[in-house]
Amino acid sequence: MCVFAYLLNFTSKRSSTIRTFTIIMMHYTPLFEYIELKSSMTLSCLEKDLIRNAFKARHLRKRQYLLQEGEVCKYMAYITKGAGRMYGIKGNSQESIVRLAIESWWLGDYESYNMQTPSLYYIEMTEDSDVLLITSENMQDLTKTVPAFDQMVREIDRKGTIATQKRIHSAISLDAEERYEQMTRTYPDFVRRFPQSMIASYLGISAETLSRIRKKTMYK
Repeated sequence: MCVFAYLLNFTSKRSSTIRTFTIIMMHYTPLFEYIELKSSMTLSCLEKDLIRNAFKARHLRKRQYLLQEGEVCKYMAYITKGAGRMYGIKGNSQESIVRLAIESWWLGDYESYNMQTPSLYYIEMTEDSDVLLITSENMQDLTKTVPAFDQMVREIDRKGTIATQKRIHSAISLDAEERYEQMTRTYPDFVRRFPQSMIASYLGISAETLSRIRKKTMYK
């Protein structure tokens, strides 16, 4: 019998078991649902146990770092609650945001994580957040033992490549207003969840330019 079924059988008898079961389900159910959605496959009870054992849950405060420049990215984070950003520091000490992430997004430096090399980036939570962390070794093990997880990783890689290509095209082919409009169509929650200064950095424009664009779009 898997852990989830075992806990469910005893939730009516022990209050401590109820609390344990509730905490586990709160952290891991969103991830199970995400994997099944991305893979179009159903996870078995045993597979859920394997996944749960491969990840560890962690609460991060607003402005707490998951990664800092020069460190090796040991974990990939799946956000179950909250938001974060990944950014680098230019020579003039100006921040350049390369990624924003909210619930049901993954956050990590893929190059450092896969190559185990020092990162060029910082990863900071912009809200109090709950995340599930997995090492590269555990990630590889799950792709070998859980078909749905392997399919999910392949789907993430495929869509990530497409998203990166679109962002490069946006940066070299669209003006500031077009980049902002594209972002609001593709990621409408970003405008509500992140400060204007972070949105501007993500788009590669100044905060003043973004302010003018937003005022202009309000009167369209």
